[in-house]
Amino acid sequence: MEPRIKEKTVSKTNDKVKEPEQFRVILLNDHYTTMEFVVEVLMVIFHKNNEDANKIMMDVHKKGRGIVGVYTWDIAVTKSEQVLAAAKANEYPLMCIVEPA
Repeated sequence: MEPRIKEKTVSKTNDKVKEPEQFRVILLNDHYTTMEFVVEVLMVIFHKNNEDANKIMMDVHKKGRGIVGVYTWDIAVTKSEQVLAAAKANEYPLMCIVEPA
């Protein structure tokens, strides 16, 4: 009868989970979209409270652009598309861009 040999396999992995790349969603100013509409978009699509929405809207108005938030690619693109669709449905030229954070 042969002795039973127990093999123990130990494997070390140094694989680190890479965090997903982040992207900024930015609203751009134009001379036609109303401030009220921008605030509404920020509250409905981005779930901002009234105070934060007004602050971002003023950045858009005064600085020409306002950072709405930082998201993973899929979420950033989806929210950008929602902004563009809402603007088009309400006949505003509001633009929204996505760029690496």
